[in-house]
Amino acid sequence: MISKEDADTLKQLSAEEGLKFISSKFSDGVVFSTSLGQEDQVITDIIFKNQLPIKVFTLDTGRLFYEHYDLLSQNNSRYKIKTEVYFPEASDVEKYVNEKGINAFYHSVENRKECCFIRKVKPLNRALENAKIWITGLRSEQSENRENMPIIEWDEDRKLYKYNPLIHWTYQDVLDYLEQNKVQELSLHKKGFISVGCQPCTRAIEEGENPRAGRWSWESSQKECGLHTH
Repeated sequence: MISKEDADTLKQLSAEEGLKFISSKFSDGVVFSTSLGQEDQVITDIIFKNQLPIKVFTLDTGRLFYEHYDLLSQNNSRYKIKTEVYFPEASDVEKYVNEKGINAFYHSVENRKECCFIRKVKPLNRALENAKIWITGLRSEQSENRENMPIIEWDEDRKLYKYNPLIHWTYQDVLDYLEQNKVQELSLHKKGFISVGCQPCTRAIEEGENPRAGRWSWESSQKECGLHTH
């Protein structure tokens, strides 16, 4: 149980201090989902460097960039701790592809959200079973949907707390941490891919564009896959 006092304490702590506080308060049931993006590499580095008792996992949607697998391998080698990988159910993917088409997500927002649900949301829900605290790399400036997210919140749908240690970090804060701590990152970032999702659903952004503009760029939507919406 996270009390009001705990929540107030977390607001005053740095990301590293907050992760240590959370992992000491809950001896088990603390998990971190990484997409291998820049923010998540910061959190991964903090967790593994400090040997915190936090399970780190990622979702392999089956449509990722090769660079994701390369970085995952590099992480496993650097930290000597393996990140757990969750996959979508093969029967769900087969049914979707055979009924709607391999790239049906381009045809409608509904099709795209269904694809995200199969490849991301359902595997995430499996990964979060029995979890008490779900740590994410969300930042408030990433999108309008995230502007008012608190540092810790109760996720009623999943019946757990969601902790966002970088919620008030700027993008420059993230870049500074990566550089100062020599943390490896996706080579795609240097090619204009800032917010990186599945390969067919992500493009490089132009100078001045919002980082999320590269996600599902053919859509007029909130640019969310369903992992962080209720």
